[in-house]
Formats: sequence, structure tokens, C-alpha cells
Amino acid sequence: MTRKAPADDFDDTGMRVSEPKTWAAGVPGVTAALRQSYDQMGVRRTALTLLRVNQKQGFDCPGCAWPEGDHRHVAEFCENGAKAVAEEATTRRVTREFFAAHTVDELAGRSDHWLGQQGRLTEPMLKRAGSAHYEPVSWDEAIGLLAAELKALDSPDEAVFYTSGRTSNEAAFAYQLFARAFGTNNLPDCSNMCHESSGSALGETIGVGKGSVLLEDLYRADLIFVVGQNPGTNHPRMLSALERAKKGGARIVAVNPLPEAGLMRFKNPQRPSGVTGHGTALADRFLQIRLNGDLALFQALNRMLLESDAPGALDREFLDAHTHGFEAFERHVRGLDWDDVLEATGLTRGEIAATLGDVLASERIVVCWAMGLTQHRNSVPTIREVVNFLLLRGNIGRPGAGVCPVRGHSNVQGDRTMGIYEKPKPEFLDALAAEFAFDPPREHGLDTVDAIRAMRDGKATVFLGMGGNFVRATPDSDVTERALRSCRLTAQVSTKLNRSHAVTGELALILPTLGRTERDEQASGPQFVSVEDSMGMVHASRGRLAPASEHLLSEVAIVCRLARATLGGSGIAWDAMERDYDVIRDHVSRVVPGFADYNARVREPGGFTLPHAPRDERRFPTATGKANLTVNELEVLRVPEGRLLLQTVRSHDQYNTTIYGLDDRYRGVKAGRRVVFVNPEDLAGLGIADGATVDLVSEWTDGVERRAPAFRAVAYPTARGCAAAYFPETNVLVPLDSTAEVSNTPTSKSVIIRLVPA
Repeated sequence: MTRKAPADDFDDTGMRVSEPKTWAAGVPGVTAALRQSYDQMGVRRTALTLLRVNQKQGFDCPGCAWPEGDHRHVAEFCENGAKAVAEEATTRRVTREFFAAHTVDELAGRSDHWLGQQGRLTEPMLKRAGSAHYEPVSWDEAIGLLAAELKALDSPDEAVFYTSGRTSNEAAFAYQLFARAFGTNNLPDCSNMCHESSGSALGETIGVGKGSVLLEDLYRADLIFVVGQNPGTNHPRMLSALERAKKGGARIVAVNPLPEAGLMRFKNPQRPSGVTGHGTALADRFLQIRLNGDLALFQALNRMLLESDAPGALDREFLDAHTHGFEAFERHVRGLDWDDVLEATGLTRGEIAATLGDVLASERIVVCWAMGLTQHRNSVPTIREVVNFLLLRGNIGRPGAGVCPVRGHSNVQGDRTMGIYEKPKPEFLDALAAEFAFDPPREHGLDTVDAIRAMRDGKATVFLGMGGNFVRATPDSDVTERALRSCRLTAQVSTKLNRSHAVTGELALILPTLGRTERDEQASGPQFVSVEDSMGMVHASRGRLAPASEHLLSEVAIVCRLARATLGGSGIAWDAMERDYDVIRDHVSRVVPGFADYNARVREPGGFTLPHAPRDERRFPTATGKANLTVNELEVLRVPEGRLLLQTVRSHDQYNTTIYGLDDRYRGVKAGRRVVFVNPEDLAGLGIADGATVDLVSEWTDGVERRAPAFRAVAYPTARGCAAAYFPETNVLVPLDSTAEVSNTPTSKSVIIRLVPA
């Protein structure tokens, strides 16, 4: 039975705000997950689907990239994972009748929540030049039109091939192969907007742009830092891992401008104590840091380690044998100004000294972080300083220790491993050339920010999005939308309706694809795909549900058919890859390091672990051959009088740009999203009442006024001088040209704003 989507959009008139929660999950988490699942899928479909999530013979959750352990619970999913599955496995459908009833302009005026709630896309749709509506089109016509537009370009570099983190390894490899065989490295992806800073910093310092820990390392750690991350909402299954680490004796330090419920206390719904008891207090120490103060914090800890006379404060043997640059690093850090540290962090010297005590009492330390560290101007230096901190005590390449960037979307790390990167390494291109007998382009392509600039300036005119919601994932919303609307053709490979389908070029295509939950039947028989989680584990994903429509194609099939239509007799066996995904994996095994015998190893229960030289053998494949200690200048971000520093955040009822509902249970917001969280003392100092309606206006060096109107000011215990509001509603405030050094990631956690009474 098809379950009805909401007919009307919502407004914030019924919004209610209460005190934030001090614990996460428990019975309310189970109730919320099941309620949304039943609403989208019905009782029977809910049971059939949720029991297959993240199982060794099941399908990978389409939500976050948190890994699964060897021993899995029968319900191996979290609240937001259940919501992600429900959104994909919904019985709601978006048909040709829907598009006939709604113009593109009308869809552009709808909320993200309303669009997403309409259901699954069912057949290819085309908006012709000058038309107000999408209309159904055959796959042959859709693929033929897109191929013709690509072939008509004056240069392959006029096309942009974007990828989201939901794309499988097999589809990602085929996609990058097609783009490079076409002649461009324009392969921007969602990594450019989230963990690009992590990859840049880690590649420079330890030689591998990925985390160095496995789940077992968390369980063996003495001390775990959780920095700039809200696992209770963004990676809820991480709370179970932290709970296990606590039971093993680990201490946890939370570093965040916002007090996050999941890091205060976790009620594990899979344990009796999480249902009827008080649960587990997770964070032993909460450092309520000011936004952008993390570099100063870790630099202060590093100075204190250098000055400490405690036995073993520094691992001299490790530093001498495995690191480079200690002398320059030491000179710089010893000159650190404590006044700058205290101003940047908002912490007291006593709080930092107490944290040092935790460090000195711990042999094995893990530092976890997410976008709270990666989306600032100085994100790369900050993460380099985190690496310095770990290197000083030998905490990389030791069991129970290391770097742990916690990735977001389910296969965002795997996509990069498969070659979705605008700046490919020569070694990868050499292997690709040897495998497929063509000369891949060597010039670097466009990342996400540069792709928007190119479309804005008329230098790129065809945009193809493989999953995701480009319009709502990117900064400077007005500029991004104008850029896409200036294209000749925009095409979106999607499972569900989103705003990117309503912000179109002169021509626009919707290419509906299978989801993770669905069976994938090709000419050789049933197929499976594979993904890489946040800790470098590669495993299979097998959908079991009937496809939402008979007119859906898999991502692999779409790419291979488009490649055949565009490239003709290129000599690459696209037919064979579409027919049997084992063929793709055989190619991968010969091109991508670590994937030897891919087809056999991925069929093993639980998959396999990719090699990681720093973790596995304390070998650091950097330019110096050692782990590099770095010099990172501390520049205190000073906000003008009467202004606040804004970070964009997720509600508990969303994942990335997908809005599941309108409640943020942990922060006490119900039936609304246009809120800005501000410290009550800051509100008083600005003369703004709690509950008042304000416009958010960002200020940057270009002098352009960017405004997000009609937000409710909410008095909230965030750090002084800081504010928080949900994205994508506040992406409009993030200047396109305000990006991180080195990584070019938008600075969505460092936006200077003023509040203007509405």
C-alpha cells in the first residue's frame, strides 16, 4: 500500500522550544525510529528491511560511514540510520502525474522537507528548453540527449562530474573512468565540502589521507578526544563504541562549543540499563571551546608537553626514529602566547592544565573529529597540530591510538579511494592508463568551489550529479543557484526528489536510480556492490527489496550506458562492466593499491581491511619518509563588536541535506528549523529577547550582504560569542570565496554574522 506524502508545506508558526536534553537515545530513540519507519514503509516492510541493515549478508546503511564490528546485534542500526532506510524504502512515489501537476518554479519554492517527503522517483524525466514542467522520457532518449550535449562541448573541461558519498565503489570507479576517458579531471565531490581538510593535513603529515584507527583501537584506548563532533546526531552508533571504551577504562574528553546530549549520557537501547536505568555518562571532561579555538588548544597542550618534566611526557625514541621537523616545531610552539590561547579558546589555563593531566596519565590516545574541525580557514593547520599532539607521545602506529576523522556519508571515503578526485596522483593515472590503454588527462580538474565558479562564469555548461543534492550541500546558495541556472544542461542521478531538481539549466534531466535497499539484477544475474567505511573496511552491500519502479537503472548501468553513447568505440568494455560488476572489481584490483583479489576478499563475511602503512608498520610514505611535525601559525579569529561567530549544524531530524522531520529532540526544538542558538548573555548584550525574530546577516571582506531571514533567537548554553543554526537554511550565509587554506573547503563553521531584528 502506498503511504501518502504530505500535501502541504510547513511553516514555523507552531514551533515550540524547551530545555535541551542531557542524554541521548534510549526508548525515545527507538520510538522515533519506528514511528518514521512505519509511516514511510508500513509494519511488514519495516521489519523485513531494518533486520537486514549492516548485516554481513545484508545492505549497507545509506546514512553514515561508521563501521560495524565483527559481532553484530540483530538490530545493527541507529535512529537516524532507520530514518535513512525508511526514506529510501518508502512506498511513496513521485510519478509523471506529480510533475504534470507541479511546475519547476513551484517545486523551487517548496521546503527541503516537503520535497524529500514526496517519495521515490520512478522514471526518467526531462525539462525541455523553455518548458515549465518535467515530462517523462525514455532511457534511450535521456542518455542520448546527455551524450549529445557532452560531445557538443568545445572542451571536455566544460563538463562537471559531481559525486555524493552514497555512490558505491563500483559505480564510482566506472564514473571516474568515464570522466577521464572523456578527457577531464573535473570530478568534484562531497569530500571537498567536509573532510578535504583532513585528507590534506594527514597526507602531508603521515602520508595517508585517512584515519589510522580501527574499532578495536577505540576499545583499547586510555583516552579519547571527541573534537568538533556530535555523534549523538551525526554518528549515533559511535555512542555504543564510546560506551564500550568507557567500560574498558577509557576517559573521554569532549571539545565542542555546544553541549551535546550524546556525549553527556548515553542510554543504549540494546541494553537493559539503557531502557530502565541511567545509561552511561560518556564525557569525563567537557571543554566548551570557542569556535575556531581548536588550533590554540592543541598547540597549548603541545607546549605543555614540551615543558613537562613528567616521565615519558615525550616519546623520544619514536620522535628520533620516525619523525621529521622536531626542532622547528619546538621553537615555534615554545613561543606560544598564552593570552592568545585563552582568548581563542575561551577556556581557562586550569582547564587546559587538567586536560594535560589526562594526557600524561594515558599511554594510548585517539583523537576523533568531524566537520567542527574541517570547515574553518585554518582547518588544515589545526589538524596538522592534532597530528603533532599525537606524534609527541608516539600515538600513531600503536594499538589503541591514532587519528580518527569520522566521515559522514556512507561511502564518501570509498569514492575517493576509487579515484573520485580532481587532483589524481600520477601513480593512479599511470595504473589507469596501463589497464585501459588510454592516456588520462593529467591537468588537475575542478573541485566543488571551483566548479561553481566555472559554471557561474560560463566556463562549464554541463553538470552531471551522481547522487546527492548539490544545490543544498554547497555554500553561497544564491551564487550556486545562479551558476546552475546558467548551464546548458543539468542532470541528476537520484533516488528521491530534492531542490537540485528544481534549480536547472536550460535543459534538465532526472535519472532515477536504484537504492541500497533494492535488488540489482543485471544480464549476468543478481549483483552486489561494495563500500568503504570511515576506518578503511571494505564490505559488500546486497539489497533485497523489489525496485521502487520497473524503470529504474542502477548507477553502474547509467554510467556504462552514458559512456557507450558518448565515447563510442573507446576500447573500454562498458557492456561487460554493466553486465557483471565482478568485471569492475577485477579492474579495480589491478588499478587501486590494497584491492588485490578484490572479488574473493569482498565476498568474505565482513569484507576486508585496507592497508594503512602508518598504522600497520609505522611507515610514513611522505616526502621525507617520516611523519612530519609541522609549524602552524596561530591567528586568533577576532569578531567585531556586536557580531557573533556562526557555525552551521545539523538538526537531530536530518542527515546532511536530507530533512527527515522538523524536531531536534536533543536541543529542545519541535516543529521548526529556522532557529539560531545564542548564549543568553550574548542575547542580552545585543538587546535581543529570547524568542525574538531576527534576520541573520553575514559579513565578509567582499562587502556583499548575505541574509537568511526570519529566524527565532533561542537562548542556549553555547560558548560565549558563538552561535549555531541549521544548514542548509544558512548555507546562503557562507561566502563562496571564504575557504580553508590548502583544502578549499567552505568555512561553514566560521561565519561572522550580526542579528538584525525582523
